[in-house]
Amino acid sequence: MDLGIEGRTALVMGASQGIGRGIAASLAREGARVAIVSRSRERLERAAREIAEEVVPFVADANDLDRLAGLPAEVAEALGPVEILVTNTGGPPLGRALEHRAAEWEAAYRTLVLAPRTLVDAVLPGMLERRWGRIANVASSSVREPIPGLALSNAHRMAAVGLFKTLAAEVAGDGITVNTVATGRFATQRAAANAGSLEAAEERARSEVPARRLGTPEEHGDLVAFLCSERASYLTGAVIPLDGGLLRST
Repeated sequence: MDLGIEGRTALVMGASQGIGRGIAASLAREGARVAIVSRSRERLERAAREIAEEVVPFVADANDLDRLAGLPAEVAEALGPVEILVTNTGGPPLGRALEHRAAEWEAAYRTLVLAPRTLVDAVLPGMLERRWGRIANVASSSVREPIPGLALSNAHRMAAVGLFKTLAAEVAGDGITVNTVATGRFATQRAAANAGSLEAAEERARSEVPARRLGTPEEHGDLVAFLCSERASYLTGAVIPLDGGLLRST
């Protein structure tokens, strides 16, 4: 299937490893020009070399809102105006509901709500002018069912979904789609860190996930590539679970 995104410019946050890298690889395979972003230049440059020649690294921290505000213009200068935006801005630390200090709540809000909002604000005028755009938000299954021990993520990811669903209705008539992936358990370094090792995370998945395994970053990338395609032009404002059947709610 031709996804119709060859030659379009994509900006993918958190793309030096894990799910973000999987998304960047899928978009590049479909012919998009891809800007990958993270804090580590070394990991970014390695990922860019391994994915494709058309992938260009940009160093930025999701906590630095001033940097994010100017990033799309920098990408546009190098690759062309951003037509596809993937907001994958990381996960806050573990913790019980009232355990975190105010500063940790503020940091999580900046990373999970203000950072995506800042990026959208920078790319949306161009998308509106061209009457074409794709915005994909990488979230967690916690936006449908809160996960114990992830108070910061549960609260702020739900706030981001509220923002994106509101935006989706406002720009649907302008050729712009806005969707969220409710990500389940995937084979990433974060999963390994939370479980103690990737092997331990896989073992838990075999007993707790109906698919009996962790998802792969490549599988996540393929879904996001479809959401960002011409073929998905009527799909917007959705929260799509990608979790091997883990969610029980409708």
